[in-house]
This record gives sequence, structure tokens and C-alpha cells, in this order.
Amino acid sequence: MSLSHIVDELRNYEGLKRKRAVGALIKALEYYTGGREDILASFGEDAAVISLNSEEVLLLAADGIWSRLMKDPEWAGYCAVLVNIHDIAAMGGEPIAMVDVLSISSRTKCYEITTGIRKGIEKFGIPIVGGHLHPDALSDSIDIMIIGKARRDSVIYSSTARPGDLIVVGLDLDGRIHPEFPYNWDSTTMKDREILVSQISAMRELGEKGLVTAGKDVSNPGIIGTVGMLLEVSGTGGIVDLSSVPMPEDMELTHWLKVYPGMGFVVTCRKEMAGDVKNVFRARGITAEVVGEVTSDRRYFLKMGDEKKLFYDFNRESIFGLEGIDGG
Repeated sequence: MSLSHIVDELRNYEGLKRKRAVGALIKALEYYTGGREDILASFGEDAAVISLNSEEVLLLAADGIWSRLMKDPEWAGYCAVLVNIHDIAAMGGEPIAMVDVLSISSRTKCYEITTGIRKGIEKFGIPIVGGHLHPDALSDSIDIMIIGKARRDSVIYSSTARPGDLIVVGLDLDGRIHPEFPYNWDSTTMKDREILVSQISAMRELGEKGLVTAGKDVSNPGIIGTVGMLLEVSGTGGIVDLSSVPMPEDMELTHWLKVYPGMGFVVTCRKEMAGDVKNVFRARGITAEVVGEVTSDRRYFLKMGDEKKLFYDFNRESIFGLEGIDGG
């Protein structure tokens, strides 16, 4: 498949395109965070960062599950736990507890969703301590909010990548495509808690050792889309070599680049730190490779062999639909 075709496929992937709706929400609500000195970061990060004391911060995040996952309610419940834990981990934090908002149309659906939630809790050891139930909803949905904590001096932000940084992708390739969802890579349900806790703690180690300049967990926009979100909020551009992206054997490249991995992170680091960053991931069974570099011109390119194509020009367009907002 040609690079031009890959660029078109990824730009038109629904998992990436649906992020454009975020801009209108930011425009409507961002004003209300103004003037709060205890709010250290909000929109654009995987979790809000709130000052707790001189040494620690609270991390606050929420995630809802894409409605199409309700085809398998148990999987949707499990993923609701998984994605929230990753949002805290991506910030270099330690998850503490969750609350949920569950809307159900039947007792059967409630049982299936909560079975998945319970399996997620058992896998990662992070409890749900409350929430809200709509027992008579017309449709089914699950949303979870999570709180975590981190050392103030080791939080990993999405918005702090710098020109000249290398881009490192870390993915657990020991998994399988979900039988119902071709863009879900399951690398967690078959593993013990000790392994999973070790994997999500990789970002905390990277933050506490000061090895990375920015980071995100790989989410619905896929590997390339997630790199793009990090570059955009950092006010930078970048180039990614698709031949360097870690991927399972016998997987078609364009398909893999759209996949939500069960355990995956994107980080940036100074060149001299790249070896240490990869070693932290690899010690936990996460395959990690340098895939590209951060640039200063706010244009995001994809490369394959000797060919290079523009993927996004953040000078005139936005993954988040932020054109015209704060100069975006």
C-alpha cells in the first residue's frame, strides 16, 4: 500500500476524525478554569492536574466508552476501566479509585457491563467506590471517572514536547485482535495483575527519573493519531517513520496504525535518553522503538522508505477542531 493511501486512510479514520468535536467543548468550557492557581493543567492533557501540596498533585480524568463497543457489553465495561487507568498512568501517576455512571436498558445488560467492570477491577486492583445508576435508560452506556496522584516534579504532560526530541512508541505486542472489534488489540485479559501493574508503572518510572519530555497513552485515534495529538498540543510538528513502528507479525500496517492497543504509550525524550527510555519499557514486556523526531515547524509528516507525505499541518488545521481558538 502506498504512503499516499495510508495517509488518506488514517486521516479519514473515524477514531481520529471524531476528535474534532473536542474543540467546541473547549471553547464552551475552558473559561471556567481561569484564575484557579491550584489547577496546573486541564484541557489537552490525559488528566487534569490539581495541586495537592508542595510535593504532590491530584490527577483527575474521565472516559466514556464508544457506543459501538456496546455490541459486547462485558468488553465495554472492561475497557471503561482499562482506558481510565491508562489516562492516569500516561501522566506518570498512580491510580487510586474510580466512580462510574451507568445507564442501562435491562437487567441483562447491567449484569454484562458490571461483569466486565469487575474483571477490570480484579486485573488492575483499582476499586470503584461510588457513582450513579440510570436503571431505566433508553440505551446503554458506561462512563467512569478516576482519580490518581503523582509527584509534582514528575508529572508527564502531553504539551511539553520540544523540537529535537525523539518520539518513542512502546506497545505490548503479546496479544490478539478482539473477535468482535477489529481495531481493539487485547493484550491484558490473559495476563496476571502483577504484569499489568508493572506495565502501567513504566510511565511513572520514566517521569520520576526525568527521562521523558512528554507522553500520552495510545487511544482511539491509533498510534499515528495519538502522536499527532501530542504534537499539536505541544505547538510542534514532527516526522514518523512508519517502518520503525513496533507491530505484530502478520498484521497489515494500515490496520495496525488504527488499532487501540491494550497497553501502549507514546513519549518524547532527548536523544541521549532514548536508550534508557526503551529499556524501562522493555523490562516490562513492552516493545519500544524510536519512530521519529519532534520538529519546530508545526507540520506532521509520515515517512516510508525514501517517501515522505504531509499528514497534518497544524498551522492551518487541527485534530481537535481548534482552528481559530487561541491562534490554533
